[in-house]
Amino acid sequence: MVVVLGIESSCDETAAALVAGDRVILAQRIASQDAAHRPYGGVVPEIAARAHVALLAPLIAATLDDAGMRLDQVDAVAATAGPGLIGGVMVGLVTAKALAMASDKPLIAVNHLEGHALSPRLADASLNYPYLLLLASGGHCQLLLVRGVGDYRRLGTTIDDALGEAFDKTAKILGLGYPGGPAVERLAATGDAGAVKLPRPLLGTPEPHFSFAGLKSAVLRAHQAGIHADADIAAAFQQAAIDCVIDRTARALAMVRGEITALVVAGGVAANMALRGALEALAARENLRFTAPPPALCTDNAAMIGWAGVERLALGRTDTLSVAARPRWPLDPDAAPVRGAGVKA
Repeated sequence: MVVVLGIESSCDETAAALVAGDRVILAQRIASQDAAHRPYGGVVPEIAARAHVALLAPLIAATLDDAGMRLDQVDAVAATAGPGLIGGVMVGLVTAKALAMASDKPLIAVNHLEGHALSPRLADASLNYPYLLLLASGGHCQLLLVRGVGDYRRLGTTIDDALGEAFDKTAKILGLGYPGGPAVERLAATGDAGAVKLPRPLLGTPEPHFSFAGLKSAVLRAHQAGIHADADIAAAFQQAAIDCVIDRTARALAMVRGEITALVVAGGVAANMALRGALEALAARENLRFTAPPPALCTDNAAMIGWAGVERLALGRTDTLSVAARPRWPLDPDAAPVRGAGVKA
């Protein structure tokens, strides 16, 4: 059975995992940096990179020990090579290169977004290509037709901010601390979503693109007004965001109806249970199967990188030691630019 060592360091999670070809996670360790970044209300790239340098080597050694394996028993080394905070990406990729060279094993440079895109297949052996993927995280919000490993068609993307960023900024406005997404979800469960009127950007427009900058600004104005309970603002924000996501996803489904086997959600925001419930209901209305990875595979983790490595290794797609770290790396490089979008799209 093939075993791949996966390494993830694209943002503020330092992670290593050993993943087998039969979808078994033999061992996984994740070192959180939440405490280091909490005083700043978000990730500080330099702090994150330095933490990766200190944490990664002992973390990999501990992961191998947990599985009772040696490096020479691993079939390949896979690491995130982008996109992400370039300092952290470089730490993980250089470490992977050193391990691959020292052990004479193949190196696999994984697109972090592909790790998310394929993570549902790690959790669900029956999920087949092609499927429609909503990829929602702190840095990305896209709708993708996933046709196979390395074969993606982007149907929609954000023209400004990602959904996860909107959750984090809302948390910061409300003083909920970091990480913000789970805090907003918890507070929203106690609020009245109808108590605060917030916009639904791009709702009903033909192309399935996203925009959350205006929604964030509306949250700030509602909070500054001083007449609404924080729980009501959180609930109203979450409902507005979900309404936008469902409308945009329905538009994308109309574009690929008859081509796909399932509606899939992945990425850090996929851990939001209210969003999952709304997407599951949409899939049911469309007579589609709905799949989402368990919450532990939604946030940044090395198991998804290891699994992407397993899928790539099976196709003979390995990389040379000259492969470069990339701060930006679109899954669909041929997608046309979106009018009004910045570099995040």
